[in-house]
Amino acid sequence: MTDQLQPSTTGEAAADPAITGASPGDRELAPHQSGAFTPYPAFHGRAVSWIAVTLIVIAFVAGGLALVFGPTWWLFWASLALAAVGGLLAIATNIFEDWY
Repeated sequence: MTDQLQPSTTGEAAADPAITGASPGDRELAPHQSGAFTPYPAFHGRAVSWIAVTLIVIAFVAGGLALVFGPTWWLFWASLALAAVGGLLAIATNIFEDWY
């Protein structure tokens, strides 16, 4: 069994392309970059996707509170309709294409 605590283990892991996400041809494509791994800029989705998710979360919380403090059925059904609108907005704007 190999010694997993030896110091060179972390150095070798940091250079492994499978861990850093780099591909072997990265140095050939971008020779101006140093050997250190530079991550891609963060991508956090489109604004319309965040609006759809926010609508769904607000509807879920409001529907849950309507059932706990009542039950207040008109608020429950209104929040269910709001969640449906948020879901339709998410489907219509192709929310699943926002990730890499």
